[in-house]
Order: sequence, then C-alpha cells, then structure tokens
Amino acid sequence: MDKPTDLIEYETMLLSRHHMATRRARRTSGALEQSAYVLLSRLRIEGPMSIRELSEAFDLDPSTLNRQTSAMLRDGLAERIPDPAGGIARKFRITAEGERRLDEERGRIVRGVDKIMAGWTPEEVTAFAGYLQRFNTDIERLAGRPWPRP
Repeated sequence: MDKPTDLIEYETMLLSRHHMATRRARRTSGALEQSAYVLLSRLRIEGPMSIRELSEAFDLDPSTLNRQTSAMLRDGLAERIPDPAGGIARKFRITAEGERRLDEERGRIVRGVDKIMAGWTPEEVTAFAGYLQRFNTDIERLAGRPWPRP
C-alpha cells in the first residue's frame, strides 16, 4: 500500500465486511432491515416522500423501492398518505411504530459504536466523527445527492 488512499480503500472494504457480518446477526434479533433503517431515517428528516422522490434521492429503481416500501407498510413502519401539498402522487410517511423501531435500532447501533470506541478519547471520537462526515458529504457532493442532516 503505497498511498494513504490505498489504506482508506482497504479499511473501508473491511468496514463493509464488518457491517455485513452484523447485518446477518441483526436479522435474527428482530432488528430493522438495512433498507428500512435508511428509508425511515430519510422520511424522518425529509418528511413524506413519493416513490419518485425516493427514487431520485436514493438513485434506485422505483420497482426496488416499491418492494422496500411494501415491506415497511406491511410491518406498520410507514403509511401511505395523500400528498400534503395537494399533488396527485401518494406519499410515504413514517408511523409512530416506525419512529419507535428507528429509535430502538439507532440506540442499538450507537451502543455498539460506544463499545467499539470505549478506549478512544473524546477528542479522538469527535475528530473521527468530523472526518467521517466530511468524507460522506464529499461523496454526496460528487454524486450530486446530498443527504439532509438534522
């Protein structure tokens, strides 16, 4: 590995590997599916969104989003509502159950990150959070798809 970016590539590959391993374990624990976790997070921040708006936001085919939103509807995590602005398209809105499950999942993830970073100083945690946010916002800038942040 000749350059720091070589190491970043390798370490992000390992990070995705760790993420995939925990995803398998989460499936058996009743945790939210990853797609529901991300979609509900976006609906919480952005408010109700149509399939077209979700498709543009995630750069996903509407058929993929139809499958994912159908599962969320079935599980009571989201509901379809008329467009609050009076448009024709129906929109998806997070339900109280979706809010509860999202908060539960986020808490579980934060507790895991706290456990991983238990030996880090507060300054190291803050610096890492800042660099990770910058890394993500630069990816979003290049992709032309900024993610709204609270």
